[in-house]
Amino acid sequence: MSALPRNVPASTDLHDVRWLRSSYSTGANNCVETARPRSGPGAGLLAVRDSKRAAGPALLFSADSWAGFVTTL
Repeated sequence: MSALPRNVPASTDLHDVRWLRSSYSTGANNCVETARPRSGPGAGLLAVRDSKRAAGPALLFSADSWAGFVTTL
């Protein structure tokens, strides 16, 4: 079994995704955005990127890992 990817070097490598920002985010663009890639790198995982660097890297998480992280916060 191969390991799941942990990141993509540029979030622009994730095609056909809709990035979502928290409703708690301000207009200052100081939040994280999430997306669920359906194909290509990260398919089936949750992608997370810095809203200030939209073309920058994205971290990839399984649904369980992300839920555990958010619950812990």
